[in-house]
Amino acid sequence: MKGKGSFAIIVTVLATQCLSFLCAADDFDFFYFVQQWPGSYCDTNRKCCYPKTGKPAADFSIHGLWPNFNDGSYPSNCNPENAFEKSEISDLIGSLEKNWPSLSCPSSDDTKFWTHEWEKHGTCSESELDQHEYFEAALKLKQKVNLLQSLENAGIKPNNEFYSIESVKEAIKDSIGFEPGMECNVDSSGNSQIYQIYVCVDTSGAEIIECPVLPRGRCASKVQFPSF
Repeated sequence: MKGKGSFAIIVTVLATQCLSFLCAADDFDFFYFVQQWPGSYCDTNRKCCYPKTGKPAADFSIHGLWPNFNDGSYPSNCNPENAFEKSEISDLIGSLEKNWPSLSCPSSDDTKFWTHEWEKHGTCSESELDQHEYFEAALKLKQKVNLLQSLENAGIKPNNEFYSIESVKEAIKDSIGFEPGMECNVDSSGNSQIYQIYVCVDTSGAEIIECPVLPRGRCASKVQFPSF
């Protein structure tokens, strides 16, 4: 009986430690770095609201930096105890407002958007990045992955024209060296539009890599690049 009791105590302690670790930060295999085109976002949601800082620039903006597993699944909300603290990223606010704006309604100062991204995704990368490092990594990736420039270099511009989905992917691959993932939306007229671009990044949040798995985005053979 004594042996069984001791074993039960050991199992309980190990389980508690394991659960504590999992809550603090799940292991993950890579990041999706996701940027969205604001013109398509506004069409997707039928309406959008600009942040209190004003209309964002006509450029791709950050949606998030999302930990993922190689099988396509992903961890989320890994550590409820590590809440978003705006003071932790005070030196990044200006750059975040420019590069990671919220377009959801009602208008906001973007804090709700950043809070959601940190609590759902960022807390699952704590084994690699703390809160400041997480947001800083996304900003550095935005500078490294200039999607609008990559597309315009290939003659693909946000002018409401239609382009082959393959030409869009090829333009980005030529720029970054790896095939991107794409997600499209359908506007009220039934047009398939460039919406979100996924680039895979290693667990350090710094190096672009070949995607272990690409997201399944429903895109037509020709996609519109709407103006904004």
